[in-house]
Amino acid sequence: MRRDAGVQAAKTKVEDGMAYTIKEGDYRQYGASAAGGGVVFTFEAEKEEDCSILLYGKDGGIRQELKVPESCCRGAIRSVFVAGLKAESLRYNYKISGTVVTDPYAKRIIGRERWRDAGRVKNEFRVCGGYSDDTFSWGTDVHPEIPRHEMFLYKLNIRGFSMDAGIPAKERGTFAAVRDKIPYLKELGVTTVEFMPVYEFEELILKEKAVLPEYISWQVRKEDQIKPEACAMPERVNLWGYAPANYFAVKASYAKGQDAAVEWKKLIRALHENHMECVMEMYFPENVNQNLILDALRYWVREYHVDGFHLLGENLPVTQIAQDAWLRRTKIFCAGFENAVLWHPCRYPHLYVYNDEYLYPVRALLNHKNGGMDAFACQQRKQHQYHGFVNYISDNNGFSLRDLFCYEQKHNEDNGEENRDGSDWNLSANYGVEGRSRKQRIVRIRERQMCNAVAVLFLAQGVPLLYEGDETGDSQEGNNNAYCQDNPTGWVNWKKDERYAWFREFVARMAAFRREHPVLAADMPKQLSDAKGTGYPDLSYHGENAWISDLSGERQSLGMFYCGKEDGDGTEGEKFLYVGCNFHMGPTRLALPKLPGKKKWYLLMDTAGTVPKRGGAGGCAADRTLRSVCRYINRKIRLHYYESMETFLHDQPSQASGHERLFCGGVIQTGIIT
Repeated sequence: MRRDAGVQAAKTKVEDGMAYTIKEGDYRQYGASAAGGGVVFTFEAEKEEDCSILLYGKDGGIRQELKVPESCCRGAIRSVFVAGLKAESLRYNYKISGTVVTDPYAKRIIGRERWRDAGRVKNEFRVCGGYSDDTFSWGTDVHPEIPRHEMFLYKLNIRGFSMDAGIPAKERGTFAAVRDKIPYLKELGVTTVEFMPVYEFEELILKEKAVLPEYISWQVRKEDQIKPEACAMPERVNLWGYAPANYFAVKASYAKGQDAAVEWKKLIRALHENHMECVMEMYFPENVNQNLILDALRYWVREYHVDGFHLLGENLPVTQIAQDAWLRRTKIFCAGFENAVLWHPCRYPHLYVYNDEYLYPVRALLNHKNGGMDAFACQQRKQHQYHGFVNYISDNNGFSLRDLFCYEQKHNEDNGEENRDGSDWNLSANYGVEGRSRKQRIVRIRERQMCNAVAVLFLAQGVPLLYEGDETGDSQEGNNNAYCQDNPTGWVNWKKDERYAWFREFVARMAAFRREHPVLAADMPKQLSDAKGTGYPDLSYHGENAWISDLSGERQSLGMFYCGKEDGDGTEGEKFLYVGCNFHMGPTRLALPKLPGKKKWYLLMDTAGTVPKRGGAGGCAADRTLRSVCRYINRKIRLHYYESMETFLHDQPSQASGHERLFCGGVIQTGIIT
């Protein structure tokens, strides 16, 4: 209820002849909200501060300034009800102690409807808040709540993913274009899409204005040699959106039509209809109010049915977010949490550690940068009962997957920072030529390494994440920080799609193989013992001799033998998976453990083969009996399937005899037994 007692209503004449009645607001909801023939404005300001509401016309000019009585205050919150004001045509800002402030709780931002709009120069890039009607028909929409062991994350930027010529011109850079690509993502095996910022941020990288002290006034004269800098269109843009922002408003320029909020909701609803999740990446600078952060996350869940958040920034209220009842079934991804939160028993684990801990040891081994098998083994088995881990080898902060094997050094000159930006610690390799090469030997090595990276990623226990375009062999020409490259460098090149169709198929088959064999993504951490009473440890390591391994020193090969009943696949019996990794340039031998009964090793998938030649059909020949099994290249990743001879007499057994197999140089081989 609004408190009117003791507050004198004020009437203010407006230029168009209308009169607005100002009363005390109800303080219940920040921002501007429609209520009973007017609008309630609620914002943060001290009682002693001089506050007013600025109303703008369609031309961007100030139409009226409404004073906010100091009596309309509780704590440090000011709230007024303006009767007679139409919410649908609202354009407003606050003026607090002489400073014009855009409402941080505004659900719509007016002034950035077009991406990189040069017409904004005349208003000096000013924006204002507007009203957004949250009404939307969700129908029977429900949150998919994909189990952790089934998740496959795909990270994308709306423009980066949809600006290439392979997208219809009217839809480029919009939510609609991404919605049209949902079948593509689903075919790839993606279950969860992470969106880089889709809330309102300033895409123009504006120069900071020099502000003179109050006691200095500048009267411009013709003879002045130094004059105030004229407002000009910036040359660079912020493609990714990591900047101070309006956290309750959808990015208007991502809309194909006039209503970005509705189009974003349609995209989320379409994802849910395809049993896919929506995760929003949220970047909060250090000075953002922590209460606002919590309010924003709750708002996106309540009004937009968002399934999760990837939190970035400093001084985040991570513990409060993790414990918030509104967000209890919302997946929270963050670089780290307090141990007390991570280890807290819960019926629906919703916390995920998301950092580059997996990236470095795996890159070091793949590119021969003094990587260690001990660190690699730890990363491959990393798992926890009450929280998950996100694994990735490449993302937007660094080289693309293809460039990781094409460039030894970063090449960020086009960013305009003299190549000083971006990480210098990439653990990348070029295999003989920096950048593009026509030498087929080098090209084939690089593409084998791409396969190696994907295979290792999907064979690890943590949730795999792929960055946009990596499955199509996309290159950023050696730029490892393409934050301002709103051009083909920073866009997914869909025209290359057919050239790398074989690799896209490889990614899809690895995702399918992971889904069909939950032993690769068990919810419980491996105990390195016979925890399930199967007669074998749930995970054991092997070297030249079975059951004996040395993970220390310069060793570059390892056999990992998984054993256990596969929860959730509906089958009975025991299943075994053997992953043999050889990162040496030369061949090595790894022992295969003795199998129970008459079971024997069978080769399912081999990445040590040959990369398909250009113009070929690709490097995949699916086994007729095993749905997800393929033969692929890489330095070696081989999947073996073990089953009784009676069941697989028609399958081609591997050439391994006894319990030993020769692993080619730079290989990762894997196998499964049932």
